[in-house]
Amino acid sequence: MRFDVVINGGRVLDGTGAPPYRADVAVADGKIAAIGRLGGAGAETVIDATGRFVAPGFVDCHAHGDAAVFDPAVQRAALRQGVTTFVLGQDGLSFAPGSAATVAYASRYFAAVNGPLDGPLAADGPLTVGELLGGYDRAVALNTAYLLPHGTIRYDAMGPSPEPPSRDHLAAMLRHVERGLSEGAVGLSTGLEYLPGRYATAEELAALCAPLGGLPYVTHMRAYGPQAGVGMTEVIDIAERSGAAVHVSHLHGPADVLLPLVEEALGKGVDLTFDTYPYLRGNTILAMVVLPGSVPGAETDRALEMIASDELDGWWPTLDAVWPRLTVSHAPGMEWAEGLTIVAAAERDGSAPAEFCRRLLTETRLEAGVVSARPDEGPEGEESVRRMLRHPSHTGGSDGIYVGGHPHPRGFGAFARFLGRHVRELSDWTWEQAVVHLASHPARRFGLTDRGLVRGGFAADVVVFDPAAVGDRATYEAPRTLAAGVDDVLVSGVRVLAGGELTGATPGRALRP
Repeated sequence: MRFDVVINGGRVLDGTGAPPYRADVAVADGKIAAIGRLGGAGAETVIDATGRFVAPGFVDCHAHGDAAVFDPAVQRAALRQGVTTFVLGQDGLSFAPGSAATVAYASRYFAAVNGPLDGPLAADGPLTVGELLGGYDRAVALNTAYLLPHGTIRYDAMGPSPEPPSRDHLAAMLRHVERGLSEGAVGLSTGLEYLPGRYATAEELAALCAPLGGLPYVTHMRAYGPQAGVGMTEVIDIAERSGAAVHVSHLHGPADVLLPLVEEALGKGVDLTFDTYPYLRGNTILAMVVLPGSVPGAETDRALEMIASDELDGWWPTLDAVWPRLTVSHAPGMEWAEGLTIVAAAERDGSAPAEFCRRLLTETRLEAGVVSARPDEGPEGEESVRRMLRHPSHTGGSDGIYVGGHPHPRGFGAFARFLGRHVRELSDWTWEQAVVHLASHPARRFGLTDRGLVRGGFAADVVVFDPAAVGDRATYEAPRTLAAGVDDVLVSGVRVLAGGELTGATPGRALRP
């Protein structure tokens, strides 16, 4: 039999947790056609995997590539880490479903996270989940899966209002959820520290989770770190009210606090998973970090009026300890500040940190982004990261943000760092355990039942990597540096990365559960 692709001589990590075994892998018509000692099986493309592992493509459970995935540089950055699928629509905010005004709001408010809608979808007007998925399908080298963003849906139903939804509002939101699921969404996401998601109650969220039917409620909780008990209590409440499975986004903080909360939820029968990234700093919009809750960040003009007035004069001095921990990642119109801390940028500007921050927010119209160091940086923080990723409910996520001149390195290195540092150097996982956490477990979680395993009949998302060389090279100083050790990748049976370079093929599918 002649195949499209044969990968010869590698050791297969099939995603089941079984130890690696020597086998050739053959691909035909986008699927894995044969696994075994295939001898001289003919193929249009033959890949020599001697000395390398052959694994299912990794699923990034939390990626902000909603617009950036159309950028070949972002596709290359992901594929060089073995990532073949982005799960988008994170933190309750993305581009669909909604009216033109809603799309504009999501683009503006989350500009430092998702960036502007681009590629085949760059148009003014309303957007459905089906249209969004159609725009991704076969337009990029990666697969995409999409979560229904609660904040976008809420805004479309009732604008930036902080009030509880009326019966009509809730009915409108439920129609969005039901239609989005019918068009192929893989769950519902919330961002309960962002706007307008911050205004939602557990009752509202449980009602919207009711139609999920086994797909997950994916949440950026209301509180993290030492206060994570607040967020997790609400997660359990929503799960118990709705019966929904739960996936907690970027669950970071002290493991002594977080792991007992995870076990408490599991002990109550909650079907719970979570993702983490292997770094100690975050990356988000500056306004969320520095502005008090009294500022209506969803209403840009009103927020800018308050920033320019003396209404916040008593607030700025409370942030003196925060300024040194913030590095500007995205500053449209003030690009000279990108890569500098607020303190260093203020010194260059000849102003105090608070005054510079006010200027940065004003001139970017709240679109500035920052990388933020956490107080728990250091050995204790890394030990918590290691303990969290070893938990069986863990899946991998980069929380990758690709906007701005100086983003967090996690979008360019997280999955390679999982492999290079946490498997090869620290032995937090075996190689076979790593593939479960990064491929098969997340594929199951989001209902992608034909992905995540090297198995006959499964879609041929396949990664070939060198265990001695794989690793991250992106740093906080040089965040866009590509990872090493992954040179050959197939998506749906098509070679998209060869010798570490894009082939130009765009077989990525918009995946539906």
